[in-house]
Amino acid sequence: MSDQSPPGGWIPRDPDTPPHGGGGPGGPGGPGKKARRRRTGPRRLLPTWRMVLGAVLLLALLIGGGLVAGYLLVDIPPANAAATAQSNVYLYSDGSQIARDGEVNRVNVPLSQIPLTVQEAVLAAEDRDFYSERAVDPKAMVRAAWNTATGKGTQSGSTITQQYVKNYYLGQEQTLKRKAKEFFIAVKLGREKSKAYILEGYLNTSYFGRNAYGIQAASQAYYGKDVGSLTTAEGAYLATLLNSPSAFDVVSHPQSRTRALARWNYVLDGMVKKGWLPAAERAATQFPEPGKVRAAAGLSGQRGYLVEAIKEFIVDRKILDDKTLAEGGYRIRTTIDRRRQADFVEAVDDQMLGKLDPGTRKADRLVRAGGVSIDPATGKVVAMYGGVDYTRQYVNNATRHDYQVASTFKPFVFAAAVENDSRTQDGRRITPNTIYNGDNKRPVTGGRIRFAPENEGQISYGNITVNTATDLSVNAVYAQMAVDVGTARVKKTAIDLGIPEDTPNFVVGPAMALGTLQASVLDMTQAYATLADHGRRTPYTFVEEIAKGGDKIPLPERTPVQAISREAADTTTSMLVSVVDNGTGTAALAAGHPAAGKTGTGELDRSAWFAAYTPNLVTVVAMMGQDPDTGTLESLYGALGESRIGGGGYPARIWAAYTKTALEATDPVDFELDLQPGAAQPPPPSSQSNPPPETPDDDTRSPSLRPTPTSGGQDNGGQDTGGRTQGGRDNGGQDGGRDNGGRTQGGQDDGGTGTSTGQGDDDTGRGDEDGTTAGTQGGTGGPAGSDGGGVFGGPRPPSAFLE
Repeated sequence: MSDQSPPGGWIPRDPDTPPHGGGGPGGPGGPGKKARRRRTGPRRLLPTWRMVLGAVLLLALLIGGGLVAGYLLVDIPPANAAATAQSNVYLYSDGSQIARDGEVNRVNVPLSQIPLTVQEAVLAAEDRDFYSERAVDPKAMVRAAWNTATGKGTQSGSTITQQYVKNYYLGQEQTLKRKAKEFFIAVKLGREKSKAYILEGYLNTSYFGRNAYGIQAASQAYYGKDVGSLTTAEGAYLATLLNSPSAFDVVSHPQSRTRALARWNYVLDGMVKKGWLPAAERAATQFPEPGKVRAAAGLSGQRGYLVEAIKEFIVDRKILDDKTLAEGGYRIRTTIDRRRQADFVEAVDDQMLGKLDPGTRKADRLVRAGGVSIDPATGKVVAMYGGVDYTRQYVNNATRHDYQVASTFKPFVFAAAVENDSRTQDGRRITPNTIYNGDNKRPVTGGRIRFAPENEGQISYGNITVNTATDLSVNAVYAQMAVDVGTARVKKTAIDLGIPEDTPNFVVGPAMALGTLQASVLDMTQAYATLADHGRRTPYTFVEEIAKGGDKIPLPERTPVQAISREAADTTTSMLVSVVDNGTGTAALAAGHPAAGKTGTGELDRSAWFAAYTPNLVTVVAMMGQDPDTGTLESLYGALGESRIGGGGYPARIWAAYTKTALEATDPVDFELDLQPGAAQPPPPSSQSNPPPETPDDDTRSPSLRPTPTSGGQDNGGQDTGGRTQGGRDNGGQDGGRDNGGRTQGGQDDGGTGTSTGQGDDDTGRGDEDGTTAGTQGGTGGPAGSDGGGVFGGPRPPSAFLE
């Protein structure tokens, strides 16, 4: 047998003793040493302090090595392409050229020619510690890099040295690679060049808007003077522009004036804090209004309006920022249809511009027009009319936000009613056939704000249906409806349809039903496009493709959403069809296509609107009054030889002329509508009976709201005698309005406030197609401004109201 005993000196291992245990005689730890406990369970997954320390040291070594390598390897490059010059090319949807946006405008000047206060204003705006800080701000760099990497948008925080490097040596791309290069070049530049050299370069390369690069070009573009003549206030405004060159131009974007002034004040306050400007001088400083925009000759006609609107779209949607876009070199194919764009211009020329005679009629100097046309199925803007000529009138009438939209807002109130299954104060569901009291100055009930709106012409209609109130644009009905629905719900529906929430004067209250907000023509076209597409909102776009070199720039997603129910949108459309067929928008019938639309006339006749659509094309046209010298908004009284300008007149005629030619290659298409229950039109009521109830629970309404025969209401002056039959749409509306003046048989005498309203343009029976020509003379029954002409024999008083 073999010897199985262990060799000498070998001590048998106790099964309960850890393999590396110490503490026993002969154990690895030796006598008297405690065994190290083994890590078990989840603790095995945690790194030891030695591992952490090693990792930190290794990371520090790598970062330090990377910084050293980057500093050694990255040289200061020559000036970038943007520092020489490039242009962007804008194309129609078919690839033909709209325009180039011009060469870069830059004139370099030495720092000694730039007033010290102007230099200090720029530092107060962009980098107040420029002279005492290092060339880079590591914390700001890390923050900007993190925001870029995580998709949280761009955020500046760079020093002026870094900004100069970006402007002159690199570019505006928001990438980690560019930011890394910016860091190393800035460090080198800060070591090799003086602060004065860097500040001079920054002031000569920064973009100020209006195609102006550098402080000298900006001084000429905004104030028409050399930089050496700039005041402190003017220098502070130019410094303000560095933060957002396009948006803070208070001439091109008056809606941004509040933000621009806040930034200007921030700059001046910063100069006071740094001791660069005495507080007393700061207190006396007034905002220096910049001069008009001087457009490049290559942007004449509609080209400049299109280019500026497309630029604004690209920047607002954060496709590119304005500084990056201004570098140039981009090829931008737009959604603008070349043929339809020409059709729009021709329609405005034929229907309005060709009839202006400013030499004879002073009011004709005030006339402006704007329009937008959108394909509702795709959201593509296919045509836009911005004004008579971009080189003569630089503000785009299609995108400005300073005119009230008037009664073109009323369809949003009704859409909100259907969307929310709203009811009147006494519990009746709101449908096109719901009866409302349409008397002039009828106090709105149920709201917290006392409001008694005037109707156009101060006409009382008595009890009328919502459909008739829409045809005739009755303010009293829609103000009450807004309260019945809930003004907050009305605002939400308008926003869902496409009206921006930050629209000026978008105030919740019963007056909002009359269109007191100041949405742009483009915004209104978006909202009406949602109605046209059965409540589905597709965000509008101007851009099909953007490319630079061989690279395409990603465009934002435009996923359609069901903004409101199809039932709400289609029932609203059914009433707007009635407006075109029977109401204030009959001029649109000349297009030869089934259409739905709404007219609107702003306060004091400063604007007149027609917003309408066929199933496949949505177009909004607005006329506006503005003094060409002072820029103040003016009334259109007397323009084109007419006492009144309404939405059913020239705007509707322009709409019809454009739509007819734009759709001439297509057959007329009827609307396919899914209506809310009870929305179908009842048969015309006889003169011997009241209109039938629109819902089974109509009998629950209070006696004061039940339809009763009145001299100016539903039967005699509303829909039967003086409304649709004798004095409304037949004799006092289209017949009396166009033939007899709309004041005598269907206007102020027989229709007026007692028998009829007529139809004419927006709320009255006026002569001609918008009720102006014959109505001005009071028809055949009275002189202008008295019985026959009534309040429409001349301009309305200052207390005038919205239609």
